[in-house]
Amino acid sequence: MIRLFAALPIPYDVAETLARRQTGLPGARWRPSEALHVTLAFYGDVDERRADDLIAELGRAASGGPFEISLAGVGAFGDTHRSQTLWAGVAPSERLTTLAGRCRTAAERAGITMERRAYKPHVTLAYLKPHADPARIAAWMAGHNLLQSPPIRIDRFGLWSSVLSERGSHYTLEQEFPL
Repeated sequence: MIRLFAALPIPYDVAETLARRQTGLPGARWRPSEALHVTLAFYGDVDERRADDLIAELGRAASGGPFEISLAGVGAFGDTHRSQTLWAGVAPSERLTTLAGRCRTAAERAGITMERRAYKPHVTLAYLKPHADPARIAAWMAGHNLLQSPPIRIDRFGLWSSVLSERGSHYTLEQEFPL
């Protein structure tokens, strides 16, 4: 079984800009620049036969040509009692939403069952330890809520594998799909 997801890579210059914001919050496990991406679809554990089928289907999903996205604002995911993840948001983009939908459809055609949840495009900046201070989290978000990137040209997406470890996830690009 291989843990897979489809994602847009973040260009080096944008990742470096985000890295400069990844400071000043005790209890945050900041994601390294090379791990920053916008997830299109998370497939979870997939057997190799279905992974091959998924690659073929994603090849068909890669259409429409290049487009642009931009990062806008920051936020946090979590339950009602505590935040667990800090993220940079992605401004609404019809082309991005369409591509994410095509990646989900590719999974269905490959026989992969995915979790049902609304698509909220973002770049995960940090995972928060349970003892992270909610007031400090709120202050960090207030200090960075005006985040706005220049347009980011999207001309490809990738299928990535993920291996979990105590130090976080390690990602490997398995296949790239030009748009």
